Amino acid sequence: MDTCNLRGALGDEAVKPPRRGAVCVGSIPWPRSHFLARAFSSLFSASGGEVTSVPRPKGGMFRNVAAIYLHLAGLFQRKKAGTSLTRCMHQTFAMSKRLQARRLDGIDHNPWVEFGKMASEYDVVNLGQGFPDFPPPDFAIQAFQLALNSDFMLNQYTKAFGYPPLTKILASFFGKLLGQEIDPLKNVLVTVGAYGALFTAFQALVDEGDEVIIVEPFFDCYEPMTLMAGGRPVFVTLKPSPTQDGELDSASNWQLDPTELASKFTSRTKALILNTPNNPVGKVFSKAELELVASLCQQHDVICISDEVYQWLVYDGHQHISIASLPGMWERTLTIGSAGKSFSATGWKVGWALGPDSLMKHLRTVHQNTIYHCPTQGQAAVAQSFQHEQLHFGQPSSYFVQLPQAVQRYRDHMIRSLQSVGLKPVVPQGSYFLIADISDFKTQMPDLPGDADEPYDRRFVKWMIRNKGLAAIPVSVFYSTPHRKQFDHYVRFCFVKDESTLQAMDEKLQKWKDELRP
Repeated sequence: MDTCNLRGALGDEAVKPPRRGAVCVGSIPWPRSHFLARAFSSLFSASGGEVTSVPRPKGGMFRNVAAIYLHLAGLFQRKKAGTSLTRCMHQTFAMSKRLQARRLDGIDHNPWVEFGKMASEYDVVNLGQGFPDFPPPDFAIQAFQLALNSDFMLNQYTKAFGYPPLTKILASFFGKLLGQEIDPLKNVLVTVGAYGALFTAFQALVDEGDEVIIVEPFFDCYEPMTLMAGGRPVFVTLKPSPTQDGELDSASNWQLDPTELASKFTSRTKALILNTPNNPVGKVFSKAELELVASLCQQHDVICISDEVYQWLVYDGHQHISIASLPGMWERTLTIGSAGKSFSATGWKVGWALGPDSLMKHLRTVHQNTIYHCPTQGQAAVAQSFQHEQLHFGQPSSYFVQLPQAVQRYRDHMIRSLQSVGLKPVVPQGSYFLIADISDFKTQMPDLPGDADEPYDRRFVKWMIRNKGLAAIPVSVFYSTPHRKQFDHYVRFCFVKDESTLQAMDEKLQKWKDELRP
């Protein structure tokens, strides 16, 4: 290339002086900038590349054109044979400044992405991620269809902090359960799923240097959300009690040590996050355990963020108790719920936070400056579904009665099936999940492929996906880094699955069982 090609490529229009009032793109007037872009695009297309950006020196039009041309000509000259110009351009214009915010350091890895991707590459029954593969109840589907097809204004914005019929029914429904007069305008915030409620709570209430007590094993977003808010996670571990030989462990045996828990509270403690029923163990905290947590929160003036998305999914006669219902706790508790878990519609992504206005006003500040508004039609469907449940609550016709009865059967089915190949389930009291002890496998085949420092349960899950056609989640991902190796002999399964999925699981397990025979 030489400079003579510039006029030929751009045309005479590109080097005329700008007319008065010309619109400029960068420092180059329109329409000349159009000709430059067209020409450079043409030149790069011929080399398999595309225009990304070019330096823009100060000075007149002719100096701009000359500088851009010389820079691009230099790229062509430095371009090695077989190297695309696109790559050359990206290397040349790579930013020298740090791109990601420091609050993202160390939290970029996500186990759901990793193991979900791996499961999709094999012929597996996916029992890893927690979602039902059966439909929501008919009344919920009909409510969503009505929201889509009735009032056309449901296609538009609603109130920023929640669709009024939904905030009203949530206030009425949960006010009775919590023993509070809940104001739908001050005490309820509708969010993009419970995940959104959690993120909003951390951003609103956790400040730089604040300590947040997290009970582990914990839902894996609690730690990164704490870190992104500038907080410091402080972990306290549920410890399993020993069981007798031949006896299945139960989630009720996993308990907090009161002395250890008390030791985690300091003058810097801002919040404690509680998850009951717990994911992944399936523990339902007893009233005595909740009273212990409540007394420590009150003693140290600490906020409790209570994640109760599985509150309707409790089994064997156990009872879910909201910590906000205990004396003195409403004033310092955020109670977080999920329509997805309540109505088996996780894709709707409608969640909420309930609490005193002294806390909720700060969540509203975050919400109005981030999400601002959640989809109206999904909120309308959830409002209608809760109105249905309020009419049937506590009766055999209530979905909140029917769902746990059905899911308990799925749980029992999975427990029996997993035992057939030597897995030892921990019987959950609630939630979508159970964990299974793989200690015997760790003893019999300790050298599964994987990195030297990789927890055993991660290697086991990868082996099971590749060789047995079953996908699960390693329980070590629900622990802080120092404790992962201590609990790497468990894997998590989701049992909220259709009968056909459980039958497919049985077929995989039967084949596995046949392989175990001498």
